[in-house]
Amino acid sequence: MPLTDSWLKANHNKEIPKTVTRSDRDGLSVRVSPKGKLTFQVRYRYAGRAQRIDIGAYPIMSLKRAREEALRIHGMIQDGKDPKLAKERERGKLAEVISVEELFREWYAKYCSKHKAEPSLIKRSFEIHLLPEIGRLPVDQLETHHWIEEFERVAVFAPSIAERLLVNSKQMLNWATRRKGKLVPENVIAHIGARTDLHIKKNIVTRVLSADELALVWEALDKSRMTPKNVLFVKLCMVFGCRTGEVRLSNIEHWNLDKGVWTVPPENHKTGKVTGKPLTRPIIDPVKPLVEEAMRLSSSKGEGPLFNNRESAARIGRSSILPLPYNIMQWVRRHRKVNMEHWSMHDLRRTVRTNLSDLTAPHIAETMLGHTMPGQWRVYDHYDYLPEQAAAYQSWWERLQSFVSTEHASGSN
Repeated sequence: MPLTDSWLKANHNKEIPKTVTRSDRDGLSVRVSPKGKLTFQVRYRYAGRAQRIDIGAYPIMSLKRAREEALRIHGMIQDGKDPKLAKERERGKLAEVISVEELFREWYAKYCSKHKAEPSLIKRSFEIHLLPEIGRLPVDQLETHHWIEEFERVAVFAPSIAERLLVNSKQMLNWATRRKGKLVPENVIAHIGARTDLHIKKNIVTRVLSADELALVWEALDKSRMTPKNVLFVKLCMVFGCRTGEVRLSNIEHWNLDKGVWTVPPENHKTGKVTGKPLTRPIIDPVKPLVEEAMRLSSSKGEGPLFNNRESAARIGRSSILPLPYNIMQWVRRHRKVNMEHWSMHDLRRTVRTNLSDLTAPHIAETMLGHTMPGQWRVYDHYDYLPEQAAAYQSWWERLQSFVSTEHASGSN
């Protein structure tokens, strides 16, 4: 039976006990490896000897194209040409062809690592989900449907990662077409959209912790067996409403307790990559003991990361922060018999911003969270609003402590 597209698709990446070969016509066949890799090959006779040549891998080479290539090879033989010699010559011409992985590594080193927020997260997504599948393939031979198939595969179990891969692959190919036009002539996925083509829908998260929930979180931080460093990390995020990365990436020298100012360098906050400016936040008096304790516990003395790993002086990683809300919710469930609705560290940031709405003016609240001002406001207003921020942080601190006091009072009755 000749090969069919449905058979090839069904056997692609399907593991089998041993290598098998299935024939088609005109000397064409496909070799299936134990790992399910499909390789087209053509058998022929040249100079009286049986020969075989690999011509491409499925699905990069379609069945139709493989059959055309088989006919082309037989035509070469009739013209007295050696297909293997011709292939070697062709391979020499393709010496400058760049693979997907080679392009990604160059783009990452020259652009992504310098200009993108959390470049290591992008690198990890590519290395886990994309490069093992298509990294070795010539980027100029990949068509739109090849990319879409990879994104759709990931979207089944991780829509957000699939969208990250799509967005950054598009940027990578745009970068390449401007610099390597001959090697990467066009961006074949420039028109692909996460929602329209991959059917990825973003859920608008509205989770805001209530006063009772904030009190329970604070109590868990004070009474659980969570490490002191992690307790301080969560409390600082609750007080400032900042991004977790801004605290995680901060150094001791960024916290000036004498002047009462925390400076977030441009490279450590989301909008800094665009504005090139630091964020400045006041450290109000009730918060200074938290910062002082974090400095005391840090392995860095005088300068370096404020928050280190337990085993070394290295800065804590992003993965160390992710389980913190879960640990707190587990303590609340065991000790207070309350099943909290799931929340994340980013939900704390949204909670702070929501509370600030009736404590200060909108532009002060947005400044405190490190958001850029709209339109001309951003162009002409370069005031840091430190006194106004300090007043708002003091009001938020007092409100937060009132939640804690009310909960303690009700718990003692």
